[in-house]
Amino acid sequence: MAPFFKSKAPRANIDFLVVLGVLGAFIFFMGFALLTPAIIDLVYGQNTWHSFLISAGIAFTVGGTLWYFFKPDHELRIREGFLIVSLTWFTLSIVGALPFVISGVLPSFTDAVFETMSGLTTTGSTILGGTTTDGFSNPLIEDIPKSFLFWRSLAHWLGGMGIIVLSLAILPLLGIGGMQLFQAESPGPTADKLTPRVQETAKLLWVVYLAFTAAEFLLLWAHPAMDWFEAINHAFSTLATGGFSTKNGSIETFNSAYIDWVIIIFMYIAGVNFAMHFRLFRGDTESFFSNREIRFYTLIIGIGVVIVSGSLWLVDNYDILEALRYGAFQVLAIVTTTGFGTDDYELWNSIGAFFLFLLFFTGGCAGSTGGGIKMMRWMVLIRNTGREIKQIMHPKAILPVRIGDQTISQNIQRTVLSFFILYIFIFATGAFIISLFGYDIMSSIGASIAAIGNIGPGWGDFGPTDNFAGLPYAAKWVLIMLMMVGRLEIFTVLIIFSPAFWRQ
Repeated sequence: MAPFFKSKAPRANIDFLVVLGVLGAFIFFMGFALLTPAIIDLVYGQNTWHSFLISAGIAFTVGGTLWYFFKPDHELRIREGFLIVSLTWFTLSIVGALPFVISGVLPSFTDAVFETMSGLTTTGSTILGGTTTDGFSNPLIEDIPKSFLFWRSLAHWLGGMGIIVLSLAILPLLGIGGMQLFQAESPGPTADKLTPRVQETAKLLWVVYLAFTAAEFLLLWAHPAMDWFEAINHAFSTLATGGFSTKNGSIETFNSAYIDWVIIIFMYIAGVNFAMHFRLFRGDTESFFSNREIRFYTLIIGIGVVIVSGSLWLVDNYDILEALRYGAFQVLAIVTTTGFGTDDYELWNSIGAFFLFLLFFTGGCAGSTGGGIKMMRWMVLIRNTGREIKQIMHPKAILPVRIGDQTISQNIQRTVLSFFILYIFIFATGAFIISLFGYDIMSSIGASIAAIGNIGPGWGDFGPTDNFAGLPYAAKWVLIMLMMVGRLEIFTVLIIFSPAFWRQ
């Protein structure tokens, strides 16, 4: 039987009923995710399970209704895919905020959405532990129930690989039209399908993701400073390159070199293309170690560790092993956009702090869970700049841009350049808007790059030991949108504001 409200008229460029139907499917799936923290609450007996149960009930009811009446009966098209992805991330942040509000853990709806969007986009910025502009005191991280600590980390983990990719992997609801969502959710400069079918691709990526999460969980749990709950939360946050911790002091609270180095290793892993991890698991070591992007990613991290650790050792008089430990941790945390902290980098010498600030404008590899400006884009920009210099000296020469043996088409070059210009423009606009609320230049810059880069901590009033609670509510909504734009790599969101997108 055909779904209700289906029109017999010729199909428009965007079928809004189809969009509602697929959006309902994701809201329905979110209901299952909301049930998991309720189980954690029953384990610890903190009596907050009802807030998750009510939220899950709302998600099941709304999502199920939309799916029942507007279930798609044809393949999704690219415009519908982009619209669904943007609406899904925003809508799921609203749904995911419900437990905070229903339980009273966060009295402000804006703060609840901020915390949830920060989780799903793997940003890691938090409003916990601070006072809002209207005088509400948000609880410290350690003071909120464990079910909510788990929900924050679970939101990271689901958002890391992409909740839409997860849905494609376990719910065969979208058929072949799911490829449009997969491309919109993973809009990097290169596409790397492991199998011809998007559903199988998503499953394989999630198998790799789950395997690494389990490995880190066991290694962290092996240390006496972490119980199983803290280990699973930090494993979720690390593999998602998120940064939410169960402690106000982040990883520094555990004061363990072992824990630091385990997380350093897995932050590096999370910043690598997961398709390359899959190939490595299959024994294709040549593809992994010869991959130019992984080499460039490792080189940037290596340079960062040498400069930052060296400055800590020579200028700030850290012990050489401590300098390496703290320097490597913060470099990995920023490059991969994880945002964990073991030291206050704002107190470092200017050399180390400035170089770390430059790393705020980098990111992981394409196909990783990291945010920011992916390494592949930087490689294309650098190679294109080199080509332009040679072209000036040899104006009649034909000089293609190559990365390894692969020639980069002009279309990709234009797309990368457009992305970079848009990224800087949106970042600068965000910083300008934050400055209008009375913040100094470093605080404004720090808040904007932390949001659009999905990094978490920023600079100034939003440094690694601070939070975002004191921002005016309007400013928080600006950062909420920046987090979503950054997570979906700009074009996915901005394209729906283009007049051409809506033109028949």
